[in-house]
Amino acid sequence: MAVIKVTRVLIPPRKLIVITAPSGAGKSSIVKKLLQQQPELSFSISCTTREKRPGETDGVHYYFMTVEEFKKKIAANEFAEYEEVYPNRFYGTLRSEMERVWRERKVVLFDIDVKGAVNLKKEFGEDCLTIFISPPSKESLINRLKNRGTEDTKSLKERIKRSEQELEFADKFDKIVLNKDFDTAYMRVKNLVISYLKPKTEHIL
Repeated sequence: MAVIKVTRVLIPPRKLIVITAPSGAGKSSIVKKLLQQQPELSFSISCTTREKRPGETDGVHYYFMTVEEFKKKIAANEFAEYEEVYPNRFYGTLRSEMERVWRERKVVLFDIDVKGAVNLKKEFGEDCLTIFISPPSKESLINRLKNRGTEDTKSLKERIKRSEQELEFADKFDKIVLNKDFDTAYMRVKNLVISYLKPKTEHIL
C-alpha cells in the first residue's frame, strides 16, 4: 500500500513584531516604510500622557490621555506594557489595541522604547520578534537628537542621557540592525520580518 505524504501549512497565530531603539536611531522611519510595503502588518497605537504635538491626531499617532486616566488603566491591568519614561510622562500599549489588530487577522507592529520591548518579549516569547535598530555611533545618535530641533535644552539633555542608557539594552533583543544607511537597514529589517512570518510547514505521513 502506497504511503501518502500530506503537507500542512502552519499559519503563525497572534504574532508581534517589535521595532525598538533609542530616540534618534531611525526606528520610526523604518516602521513607516514597513507599513507601506507589508499589508499583513498593522500598527499598534500607543497611549501617552505627553502633550500632543502640532500635526498629531488622537487615535492615529497616539491615544492621548491624562496622567489620571493612564493610572486608572494601570490599576485595571489594561496595559500589555507601560513605562513612566519621565516623571508623569507615561507610554504604554493597551491589550485591547493588540486584540483590535488580531481581529483584523494581521500582525501587530510596534514602535516602542527598549524597556517596553523587553517586557513584551518576556510575555510573548517566540510569538514576538524584537529588532533593535542601532545607530552607527553614540556621537551620531546625539547629533541626530540635536538636529531634530523638537526639544528645549533641559529635555534634550534628558533624552540624550536616556538614549545613551538604552544603547546598553541591544543584546536583549532577537536581532540587531545597524542603521548606517537607511535603505540597507530597512531591507535587513524587512527580510527579517518576512522570514519570521513565513508560514511553517510540516509533513504528516
